[in-house]
Amino acid sequence: MAPLDSDNERWRILVVDDEPNIADVIAVALRYKGYKVAVAASGEEALGVAVDFRPDLIVLDIMLPGLDGFEVAQRLRANADKTPVLFLSARDGTEEKVRGLELGGDDYMTKPFSVEELLSRTASVLRRCEGSEGGGRLRFADLELDEATMEVRRAGAPIELTLTEFRLLAYLMRNPRLVLSQSQILEQVWEPGSGGDVRNLGTFVSTLRKKLEAHGPRLLQTIRGAGYVLRPPPS
Repeated sequence: MAPLDSDNERWRILVVDDEPNIADVIAVALRYKGYKVAVAASGEEALGVAVDFRPDLIVLDIMLPGLDGFEVAQRLRANADKTPVLFLSARDGTEEKVRGLELGGDDYMTKPFSVEELLSRTASVLRRCEGSEGGGRLRFADLELDEATMEVRRAGAPIELTLTEFRLLAYLMRNPRLVLSQSQILEQVWEPGSGGDVRNLGTFVSTLRKKLEAHGPRLLQTIRGAGYVLRPPPS
């Protein structure tokens, strides 16, 4: 197993399984990789923990006492909770896999499975979340942006943004680590005919950067002659 990855420390994972041995193995492996982990042994407990822990991913066993994994996923989605779900099951039937995905599952693994495969699937789902679109939550480093509620947080602290600043940050977070030219940003962030120009863009980048840096190191970088990029500071 590869050593701990400090970049994973920003991710919170909820493991839900009523078999203590399996839950412990998964939790230990995830913590070793640097993830923050909470564990629940039933569907009811999982729903309660999810409210307080606010996971970025739920590793969810289907065969649970009381509420099963499918019911847990249904309740989450009914409450507009779009947290990604990786289903675990001892059954490998096609119908069950299809049902899991139709309920909003992001992946499905059949028991028994290797820990290495679970870690690989986990990382894959989280990578998709990092720059995902579609009115959900965007995350990069310690930044969180909720497109539905228009809330932005850094390291847990709320950040008040104007609409244009919000649209600018959302576009950058949907394209992490990519150098975006001024013309690309103007085309995507400003509505046609709204008056967006290079000078306005520079002003908005400056104010957005100040607001972000009030809660941590610089993430919004200027690449002279090329544009702007959202990337972690040098370690």
